[in-house]
Amino acid sequence: MFTGLIEHLGTVSALHRDDGGCALTISQSAPILVDCHIGDSIAVNGACLTVVEFDVEHDGGYFKIWLANETLSRTDLGNRGDRKVGDQVNLERAMGAHVRFGGHFVQAHVDITATILKRTLDGDSLRLWFQLPEPTAERPSLLPYIIPKGYVTIDGASLTVTSVDDAERTFGVMLIQHTQQKITLAKKANGERVNIEVDMVGKYVEKSVLAALEGGGGEAMRTFVQRIVEETLVNKGILPFAPVSNDSGSM
Repeated sequence: MFTGLIEHLGTVSALHRDDGGCALTISQSAPILVDCHIGDSIAVNGACLTVVEFDVEHDGGYFKIWLANETLSRTDLGNRGDRKVGDQVNLERAMGAHVRFGGHFVQAHVDITATILKRTLDGDSLRLWFQLPEPTAERPSLLPYIIPKGYVTIDGASLTVTSVDDAERTFGVMLIQHTQQKITLAKKANGERVNIEVDMVGKYVEKSVLAALEGGGGEAMRTFVQRIVEETLVNKGILPFAPVSNDSGSM
């Protein structure tokens, strides 16, 4: 589990691809390796990856990770050549139980990539807009989980959504000056891809509601959904009054 608060910017120093996946070496990373162990998880541009080798002193502190083809297909770390030697990447260690939780629940399981559409300055802040790809049966639209003032994780950074346009498949965020200096997003150009992870809470809520509508799920959820449906029908004049609930508490 991560918070979406980027700790450090590392540098890609080696990248080797083959049919089985990709080996990636990130250097200039000593500040986040002081308590590292083989097998630890580090989020790289928002993707949770396992450390297979590291050295705190060599090359400014480096660590190696392996990316499976599934990860390559969903992120900007692999197959299309988005990342190359010399690029900076956002890094965050898995959160500790003793630290403040300043961002939001981030799994670092990237859902898909989006494309940077445009950017404008707003005082010292920077506004950016992104477009999601056309949904497919294998990868449905993520727009139901992106709402104004909700959370979205972009390249591993927890950011607040400022606008959403479902018809255009776009959404926007704003970076304050401090954030611009701490993450790679402000340096990316229009047309570049970014890694997107939507708020997992929305996914769980949707699954629970759908299960209740289909007759599954717990009794409490089914009752909750039933009440919402009944109230909606009454408000639209389809039902003359709301049916009396069996658990109204009357004696």
